[in-house]
Amino acid sequence: MPLKKFGPNDTVLNTMKAYPSCEFFIFDSKAYYNNQPIQSGAFAANILGTSGSVAEISLYEYNIDRNDSIVGLSSGQDAANPFIYPWIYKSSTGQSFKTLSNKDWQILYDWGDKLTSKYPMSASITREYMTSPSASTRTIRVKYEGAFTDWDVKKYPHYFALKNRLDHYGARSEQYKVSSSYGNKDTQTLNVLYIPSIFYGKEIKPGTVSLKWFYTGSLIGELQDTTQNGELVTSAGSGSTDALVGGVVLYQEGIILLTGSWDLASDTLVMVPGEAATTPKWIYFGAGANDGVNTSTAAASYSNASFNLSFQGTSETQVLTMTAHAKRGQLNYSNNPTYLAYGQEQIQLTSSHVYEENPDRVIANFTTSSFIGQSASFKRQVYVSRIGVYDDNKNLIGVVSLADPILKQEDEDISFKFKIDI
Repeated sequence: MPLKKFGPNDTVLNTMKAYPSCEFFIFDSKAYYNNQPIQSGAFAANILGTSGSVAEISLYEYNIDRNDSIVGLSSGQDAANPFIYPWIYKSSTGQSFKTLSNKDWQILYDWGDKLTSKYPMSASITREYMTSPSASTRTIRVKYEGAFTDWDVKKYPHYFALKNRLDHYGARSEQYKVSSSYGNKDTQTLNVLYIPSIFYGKEIKPGTVSLKWFYTGSLIGELQDTTQNGELVTSAGSGSTDALVGGVVLYQEGIILLTGSWDLASDTLVMVPGEAATTPKWIYFGAGANDGVNTSTAAASYSNASFNLSFQGTSETQVLTMTAHAKRGQLNYSNNPTYLAYGQEQIQLTSSHVYEENPDRVIANFTTSSFIGQSASFKRQVYVSRIGVYDDNKNLIGVVSLADPILKQEDEDISFKFKIDI
Protein backbone atom coordinates (compact mmCIF):
# COMPACT_ATOMS: atom_id res chain seq x y z
CA MET A 1 0.00 0.00 0.00
CA PRO A 2 1.27 3.52 -0.74
CA LEU A 3 1.99 5.89 2.08
CA LYS A 4 0.17 9.23 2.08
CA LYS A 5 1.29 12.23 4.10
CA PHE A 6 -1.08 14.18 6.32
CA GLY A 7 -1.73 17.65 4.98
CA PRO A 8 -1.54 20.87 7.04
CA ASN A 9 -5.29 20.75 7.68
CA ASP A 10 -5.50 17.00 8.28
CA THR A 11 -4.34 17.06 11.90
CA VAL A 12 -5.91 19.12 14.69
CA LEU A 13 -4.69 19.18 18.28
CA ASN A 14 -7.13 20.39 20.92
CA THR A 15 -7.77 20.04 24.62
CA MET A 16 -10.75 18.22 26.08
CA LYS A 17 -11.67 19.43 29.56
CA ALA A 18 -13.83 17.27 31.81
CA TYR A 19 -15.06 17.56 35.38
CA PRO A 20 -15.23 14.06 36.90
CA SER A 21 -17.16 13.73 40.14
CA CYS A 22 -15.38 12.43 43.23
CA GLU A 23 -16.93 11.43 46.54
CA PHE A 24 -15.59 10.04 49.80
CA PHE A 25 -17.71 8.61 52.58
CA ILE A 26 -15.89 8.10 55.89
CA PHE A 27 -17.32 5.89 58.61
CA ASP A 28 -15.76 3.84 61.41
CA SER A 29 -12.15 4.57 60.32
CA LYS A 30 -12.84 3.43 56.75
CA ALA A 31 -13.34 5.62 53.71
CA TYR A 32 -15.16 4.62 50.55
CA TYR A 33 -14.36 6.16 47.18
CA ASN A 34 -17.39 6.89 44.95
CA ASN A 35 -19.42 4.44 47.06
CA GLN A 36 -17.40 1.49 45.75
CA PRO A 37 -17.25 -1.42 48.19
CA ILE A 38 -14.13 -3.48 48.73
CA GLN A 39 -14.29 -6.38 46.27
CA SER A 40 -12.72 -9.72 47.07
CA GLY A 41 -11.17 -12.02 44.48
CA ALA A 42 -9.99 -15.59 44.20
CA PHE A 43 -6.57 -14.80 45.69
CA ALA A 44 -6.99 -11.53 47.63
CA ALA A 45 -9.46 -10.11 50.14
CA ASN A 46 -9.16 -6.79 48.28
CA ILE A 47 -9.00 -7.35 44.54
CA LEU A 48 -7.02 -4.11 43.99
CA GLY A 49 -4.26 -5.28 46.33
CA THR A 50 -4.44 -2.09 48.43
CA SER A 51 -4.82 -2.02 52.19
CA GLY A 52 -8.54 -1.33 52.06
CA SER A 53 -8.42 0.71 55.29
CA VAL A 54 -9.11 3.99 53.47
CA ALA A 55 -10.33 5.01 50.02
CA GLU A 56 -7.47 4.30 47.66
CA ILE A 57 -6.71 4.37 43.96
CA SER A 58 -4.29 1.71 42.75
CA LEU A 59 -1.89 3.39 40.33
CA TYR A 60 -1.85 1.47 37.00
CA GLU A 61 -3.86 -1.24 38.81
CA TYR A 62 -0.91 -3.58 39.25
CA ASN A 63 -1.45 -6.85 41.14
CA ILE A 64 -5.15 -7.20 40.49
CA ASP A 65 -6.39 -10.21 42.48
CA ARG A 66 -2.93 -11.46 43.41
CA ASN A 67 -1.71 -13.19 46.55
CA ASP A 68 -0.08 -10.72 48.95
CA SER A 69 0.68 -13.23 51.73
CA ILE A 70 4.27 -13.91 50.63
CA VAL A 71 6.87 -12.61 53.09
CA GLY A 72 10.31 -12.12 51.59
CA LEU A 73 10.53 -11.64 47.86
CA SER A 74 13.67 -13.80 47.66
CA SER A 75 11.76 -16.91 48.77
CA GLY A 76 10.93 -17.88 45.23
CA GLN A 77 7.37 -16.54 45.06
CA ASP A 78 6.02 -20.06 44.69
CA ALA A 79 2.49 -19.31 45.96
CA ALA A 80 -0.46 -19.23 43.60
CA ASN A 81 -0.67 -15.98 41.63
CA PRO A 82 1.86 -13.98 43.72
CA PHE A 83 2.47 -10.24 43.61
CA ILE A 84 4.62 -8.83 40.83
CA TYR A 85 7.32 -6.49 42.13
CA PRO A 86 10.03 -4.15 40.77
CA TRP A 87 13.69 -5.06 41.18
CA ILE A 88 17.17 -3.87 40.20
CA TYR A 89 20.74 -5.03 40.94
CA LYS A 90 23.19 -3.00 42.99
CA SER A 91 25.78 -1.73 40.55
CA SER A 92 28.18 1.14 39.97
CA THR A 93 25.36 3.20 38.44
CA GLY A 94 24.11 3.88 41.96
CA GLN A 95 20.50 3.18 41.06
CA SER A 96 18.22 2.52 43.98
CA PHE A 97 14.62 2.82 45.12
CA LYS A 98 13.36 6.03 46.67
CA THR A 99 12.29 4.22 49.83
CA LEU A 100 15.82 2.87 50.41
CA SER A 101 18.16 5.24 52.25
CA ASN A 102 21.74 5.80 51.11
CA LYS A 103 23.00 4.29 54.35
CA ASP A 104 21.06 1.05 53.85
CA TRP A 105 22.15 0.91 50.21
CA GLN A 106 25.79 1.13 51.28
CA ILE A 107 25.69 -1.24 54.26
CA LEU A 108 22.97 -3.83 53.72
CA TYR A 109 23.70 -4.81 50.11
CA ASP A 110 26.79 -6.10 48.31
CA TRP A 111 27.60 -5.50 44.65
CA GLY A 112 25.32 -7.59 42.47
CA ASP A 113 22.66 -8.07 45.15
CA LYS A 114 19.06 -7.87 44.05
CA LEU A 115 17.14 -4.85 45.40
CA THR A 116 13.38 -5.15 45.47
CA SER A 117 10.45 -2.86 46.10
CA LYS A 118 6.73 -3.53 46.09
CA TYR A 119 3.50 -2.91 44.23
CA PRO A 120 0.83 -1.72 44.14
CA MET A 121 1.47 1.99 44.38
CA SER A 122 -1.63 3.65 45.76
CA ALA A 123 -2.95 7.02 46.84
CA SER A 124 -5.56 7.93 49.41
CA ILE A 125 -6.97 10.89 51.31
CA THR A 126 -5.42 11.68 54.69
CA ARG A 127 -6.35 13.93 57.58
CA GLU A 128 -4.14 15.86 60.01
CA TYR A 129 -5.50 17.33 63.24
CA MET A 130 -3.37 20.20 64.58
CA THR A 131 -3.61 21.97 67.93
CA SER A 132 -1.62 25.22 68.26
CA PRO A 133 0.29 24.36 65.08
CA SER A 134 2.93 27.08 65.41
CA ALA A 135 3.81 26.47 69.06
CA SER A 136 3.79 22.68 69.12
CA THR A 137 7.17 20.95 68.86
CA ARG A 138 8.54 17.44 69.13
CA THR A 139 11.99 16.14 70.01
CA ILE A 140 14.07 13.99 67.67
CA ARG A 141 17.49 12.47 68.32
CA VAL A 142 20.13 12.95 65.64
CA LYS A 143 23.78 12.07 65.39
CA TYR A 144 25.89 15.17 64.87
CA GLU A 145 29.72 15.14 64.76
CA GLY A 146 29.88 11.68 66.31
CA ALA A 147 27.49 12.41 69.19
CA PHE A 148 23.74 12.07 69.61
CA THR A 149 21.87 15.31 70.23
CA ASP A 150 18.21 16.01 70.96
CA TRP A 151 16.70 18.58 68.62
CA ASP A 152 13.35 20.28 68.99
CA VAL A 153 11.56 20.48 65.65
CA LYS A 154 8.12 21.67 64.65
CA LYS A 155 5.42 19.09 65.20
CA TYR A 156 3.40 20.15 62.15
CA PRO A 157 5.85 20.87 59.30
CA HIS A 158 3.00 20.67 56.76
CA TYR A 159 1.43 23.76 58.28
CA PHE A 160 4.63 25.79 57.91
CA ALA A 161 4.85 24.67 54.28
CA LEU A 162 1.33 26.02 53.73
CA LYS A 163 1.66 29.41 55.44
CA ASN A 164 3.08 31.29 52.43
CA ARG A 165 0.47 29.73 50.17
CA LEU A 166 -2.34 30.70 52.51
CA ASP A 167 -1.20 34.31 52.59
CA HIS A 168 -0.82 34.22 48.79
CA TYR A 169 -4.51 33.33 48.45
CA GLY A 170 -5.39 36.09 50.91
CA ALA A 171 -6.12 38.31 47.92
CA ARG A 172 -8.99 35.94 47.10
CA SER A 173 -10.42 35.96 50.63
CA GLU A 174 -9.32 37.18 54.05
CA GLN A 175 -10.27 33.75 55.39
CA TYR A 176 -7.10 32.30 53.84
CA LYS A 177 -4.66 34.57 55.66
CA VAL A 178 -2.67 33.16 58.55
CA SER A 179 -3.40 36.25 60.62
CA SER A 180 -6.47 38.36 59.95
CA SER A 181 -9.52 39.78 61.65
CA TYR A 182 -10.96 36.25 61.61
CA GLY A 183 -8.21 34.89 63.87
CA ASN A 184 -4.65 33.61 63.87
CA LYS A 185 -4.09 30.14 62.47
CA ASP A 186 -0.81 29.86 64.40
CA THR A 187 -2.81 29.40 67.59
CA GLN A 188 -6.06 27.94 66.27
CA THR A 189 -6.97 24.27 66.13
CA LEU A 190 -6.79 23.23 62.49
CA ASN A 191 -8.23 20.25 60.65
CA VAL A 192 -6.47 19.61 57.32
CA LEU A 193 -7.58 17.15 54.63
CA TYR A 194 -5.07 16.19 51.92
CA ILE A 195 -6.43 14.95 48.58
CA PRO A 196 -3.86 13.48 46.13
CA SER A 197 -4.00 14.94 42.62
CA ILE A 198 -4.83 11.54 41.10
CA PHE A 199 -8.37 12.10 42.43
CA TYR A 200 -8.94 15.57 40.95
CA GLY A 201 -6.45 16.10 38.11
CA LYS A 202 -5.35 19.68 37.43
CA GLU A 203 -7.41 21.28 40.19
CA ILE A 204 -10.62 20.96 42.18
CA LYS A 205 -13.37 22.77 40.28
CA PRO A 206 -14.42 25.87 42.26
CA GLY A 207 -18.00 25.83 43.46
CA THR A 208 -18.32 22.04 43.66
CA VAL A 209 -16.95 21.24 47.12
CA SER A 210 -19.41 19.92 49.70
CA LEU A 211 -18.71 18.62 53.22
CA LYS A 212 -21.47 16.90 55.19
CA TRP A 213 -21.34 15.98 58.88
CA PHE A 214 -23.65 13.13 59.98
CA TYR A 215 -24.47 12.06 63.52
CA THR A 216 -26.25 8.70 63.92
CA GLY A 217 -27.20 8.98 60.26
CA SER A 218 -28.77 12.46 60.46
CA LEU A 219 -27.25 15.48 58.72
CA ILE A 220 -26.15 18.04 61.29
CA GLY A 221 -24.00 20.34 59.15
CA GLU A 222 -22.91 21.09 55.60
CA LEU A 223 -20.25 23.37 54.12
CA GLN A 224 -20.14 24.45 50.48
CA ASP A 225 -17.94 26.78 48.45
CA THR A 226 -20.93 28.37 46.72
CA THR A 227 -19.14 31.71 46.29
CA GLN A 228 -16.28 29.99 44.38
CA ASN A 229 -13.69 32.07 46.23
CA GLY A 230 -12.45 29.21 48.39
CA GLU A 231 -14.61 29.93 51.43
CA LEU A 232 -16.54 26.97 52.83
CA VAL A 233 -19.81 28.49 53.99
CA THR A 234 -22.54 26.83 56.00
CA SER A 235 -25.42 25.62 53.87
CA ALA A 236 -29.01 26.56 54.68
CA GLY A 237 -31.05 23.78 56.24
CA SER A 238 -28.00 21.71 57.21
CA GLY A 239 -28.41 22.21 60.95
CA SER A 240 -25.75 24.94 61.19
CA THR A 241 -26.01 28.70 61.51
CA ASP A 242 -26.11 30.31 58.07
CA ALA A 243 -23.34 32.47 56.61
CA LEU A 244 -20.54 31.12 58.85
CA VAL A 245 -17.23 30.19 57.22
CA GLY A 246 -15.90 26.87 58.44
CA GLY A 247 -12.71 26.75 56.40
CA VAL A 248 -11.09 27.24 53.00
CA VAL A 249 -10.19 25.15 49.96
CA LEU A 250 -6.85 25.25 48.17
CA TYR A 251 -8.13 24.16 44.77
CA GLN A 252 -4.85 23.59 42.95
CA GLU A 253 -3.13 21.92 45.90
CA GLY A 254 -6.03 19.63 46.80
CA ILE A 255 -6.10 20.73 50.44
CA ILE A 256 -9.08 21.56 52.64
CA LEU A 257 -8.32 23.50 55.83
CA LEU A 258 -11.11 23.65 58.41
CA THR A 259 -11.23 26.05 61.37
CA GLY A 260 -14.93 25.98 62.30
CA SER A 261 -15.21 25.37 66.06
CA TRP A 262 -18.87 26.03 66.76
CA ASP A 263 -21.18 23.24 67.97
CA LEU A 264 -23.14 21.38 65.32
CA ALA A 265 -25.21 19.39 67.84
CA SER A 266 -25.63 19.05 71.60
CA ASP A 267 -24.63 15.38 71.68
CA THR A 268 -21.08 14.44 72.66
CA LEU A 269 -18.63 11.86 71.37
CA VAL A 270 -14.89 11.22 71.51
CA MET A 271 -13.18 12.41 68.32
CA VAL A 272 -9.58 12.86 69.49
CA PRO A 273 -7.65 9.96 71.08
CA GLY A 274 -6.87 10.65 74.73
CA GLU A 275 -9.28 13.57 75.06
CA ALA A 276 -12.71 13.81 76.64
CA ALA A 277 -15.97 13.64 74.75
CA THR A 278 -16.96 16.82 72.95
CA THR A 279 -19.71 18.14 70.72
CA PRO A 280 -19.42 17.73 66.92
CA LYS A 281 -17.45 20.52 65.27
CA TRP A 282 -15.92 21.06 61.84
CA ILE A 283 -12.43 20.73 63.27
CA TYR A 284 -13.26 17.03 63.79
CA PHE A 285 -14.61 16.46 60.28
CA GLY A 286 -13.17 13.38 58.52
CA ALA A 287 -11.85 11.72 61.67
CA GLY A 288 -10.74 8.23 60.69
CA ALA A 289 -9.36 9.10 57.25
CA ASN A 290 -5.93 7.55 57.60
CA ASP A 291 -5.19 9.48 60.81
CA GLY A 292 -5.21 6.70 63.42
CA VAL A 293 -8.64 7.57 64.82
CA ASN A 294 -10.92 4.57 65.41
CA THR A 295 -13.11 3.08 68.12
CA SER A 296 -10.02 1.58 69.80
CA THR A 297 -7.95 4.77 69.98
CA ALA A 298 -10.94 7.08 70.65
CA ALA A 299 -14.09 5.49 72.06
CA ALA A 300 -17.10 3.48 70.98
CA SER A 301 -19.09 6.71 70.55
CA TYR A 302 -16.83 7.62 67.63
CA SER A 303 -18.80 5.26 65.40
CA ASN A 304 -21.83 7.57 65.72
CA ALA A 305 -20.12 10.00 63.34
CA SER A 306 -19.84 9.73 59.56
CA PHE A 307 -18.69 12.19 56.93
CA ASN A 308 -19.19 12.85 53.25
CA LEU A 309 -16.82 14.83 51.04
CA SER A 310 -17.69 15.46 47.40
CA PHE A 311 -16.30 17.67 44.64
CA GLN A 312 -15.55 17.74 40.93
CA GLY A 313 -12.05 17.56 39.56
CA THR A 314 -10.65 19.14 36.41
CA SER A 315 -8.95 16.92 33.86
CA GLU A 316 -7.42 18.14 30.62
CA THR A 317 -6.70 15.64 27.87
CA GLN A 318 -4.85 16.48 24.68
CA VAL A 319 -6.78 15.03 21.74
CA LEU A 320 -5.20 14.61 18.30
CA THR A 321 -7.75 14.45 15.48
CA MET A 322 -6.46 13.07 12.17
CA THR A 323 -8.16 12.85 8.79
CA ALA A 324 -7.04 10.28 6.20
CA HIS A 325 -8.23 10.77 2.61
CA ALA A 326 -8.79 7.99 0.08
CA LYS A 327 -9.15 9.89 -3.20
CA ARG A 328 -10.76 8.63 -6.39
CA GLY A 329 -8.53 6.51 -8.58
CA GLN A 330 -6.28 5.71 -5.59
CA LEU A 331 -6.12 3.00 -2.96
CA ASN A 332 -7.86 0.47 -5.17
CA TYR A 333 -5.84 -2.64 -4.37
CA SER A 334 -6.15 -5.05 -1.47
CA ASN A 335 -3.72 -7.47 0.12
CA ASN A 336 -6.57 -9.78 1.06
CA PRO A 337 -6.13 -13.12 -0.79
CA THR A 338 -9.79 -13.05 -1.84
CA TYR A 339 -9.15 -9.90 -3.89
CA LEU A 340 -7.78 -12.09 -6.71
CA ALA A 341 -9.83 -14.72 -8.53
CA TYR A 342 -9.60 -18.15 -6.97
CA GLY A 343 -7.57 -20.96 -8.61
CA GLN A 344 -4.94 -18.90 -10.42
CA GLU A 345 -1.27 -19.71 -10.40
CA GLN A 346 0.49 -17.31 -8.08
CA ILE A 347 4.04 -18.01 -9.20
CA GLN A 348 5.22 -17.92 -12.80
CA LEU A 349 8.87 -18.77 -12.24
CA THR A 350 10.94 -19.71 -9.26
CA SER A 351 14.49 -20.95 -8.85
CA SER A 352 17.48 -20.52 -6.59
CA HIS A 353 18.03 -17.09 -8.17
CA VAL A 354 14.60 -15.90 -9.36
CA TYR A 355 11.14 -15.51 -7.81
CA GLU A 356 8.57 -14.12 -10.28
CA GLU A 357 4.84 -13.84 -9.66
CA ASN A 358 2.28 -14.47 -12.36
CA PRO A 359 1.63 -11.09 -14.07
CA ASP A 360 -1.62 -12.29 -15.67
CA ARG A 361 -3.58 -12.88 -12.49
CA VAL A 362 -7.17 -11.60 -12.64
CA ILE A 363 -8.95 -9.56 -9.99
CA ALA A 364 -12.08 -11.22 -8.64
CA ASN A 365 -15.34 -9.59 -9.69
CA PHE A 366 -17.39 -9.22 -6.53
CA THR A 367 -19.60 -6.38 -7.77
CA THR A 368 -23.17 -7.20 -6.85
CA SER A 369 -25.92 -7.27 -9.45
CA SER A 370 -29.52 -6.11 -9.10
CA PHE A 371 -30.74 -9.24 -10.92
CA ILE A 372 -30.68 -12.82 -9.69
CA GLY A 373 -28.32 -15.10 -11.58
CA GLN A 374 -26.66 -12.25 -13.45
CA SER A 375 -23.12 -10.97 -12.97
CA ALA A 376 -22.59 -7.23 -12.88
CA SER A 377 -19.95 -5.56 -14.96
CA PHE A 378 -16.53 -5.51 -13.39
CA LYS A 379 -15.78 -2.49 -11.22
CA ARG A 380 -12.57 -1.93 -9.33
CA GLN A 381 -13.41 -1.66 -5.62
CA VAL A 382 -11.99 -2.56 -2.22
CA TYR A 383 -13.14 -2.70 1.39
CA VAL A 384 -11.13 -0.57 3.81
CA SER A 385 -10.86 -2.30 7.20
CA ARG A 386 -7.72 -0.79 8.75
CA ILE A 387 -5.64 2.38 8.52
CA GLY A 388 -2.00 2.46 9.57
CA VAL A 389 -0.42 5.58 11.09
CA TYR A 390 3.34 6.02 10.55
CA ASP A 391 5.89 8.47 11.90
CA ASP A 392 8.38 10.48 9.84
CA ASN A 393 10.74 7.48 9.75
CA LYS A 394 7.99 5.23 8.36
CA ASN A 395 7.64 3.30 11.62
CA LEU A 396 4.14 2.01 12.28
CA ILE A 397 2.97 3.73 15.48
CA GLY A 398 -0.74 2.98 15.38
CA VAL A 399 -3.50 1.07 13.63
CA VAL A 400 -7.09 2.26 13.26
CA SER A 401 -9.48 -0.69 13.01
CA LEU A 402 -12.93 0.04 11.61
CA ALA A 403 -15.92 -1.61 13.25
CA ASP A 404 -17.27 -2.50 9.77
CA PRO A 405 -15.24 -2.48 6.54
CA ILE A 406 -16.11 0.49 4.29
CA LEU A 407 -16.63 -0.04 0.55
CA LYS A 408 -14.29 2.18 -1.51
CA GLN A 409 -15.07 2.35 -5.23
CA GLU A 410 -12.61 3.71 -7.75
CA ASP A 411 -14.70 6.79 -8.61
CA GLU A 412 -15.30 7.83 -5.01
CA ASP A 413 -13.55 10.10 -2.51
CA ILE A 414 -13.72 8.91 1.10
CA SER A 415 -12.28 10.60 4.20
CA PHE A 416 -11.74 8.87 7.54
CA LYS A 417 -11.58 10.88 10.76
CA PHE A 418 -10.16 9.35 13.93
CA LYS A 419 -8.96 10.62 17.30
CA ILE A 420 -6.35 9.62 19.82
CA ASP A 421 -5.79 10.86 23.38
CA ILE A 422 -2.18 11.81 24.04
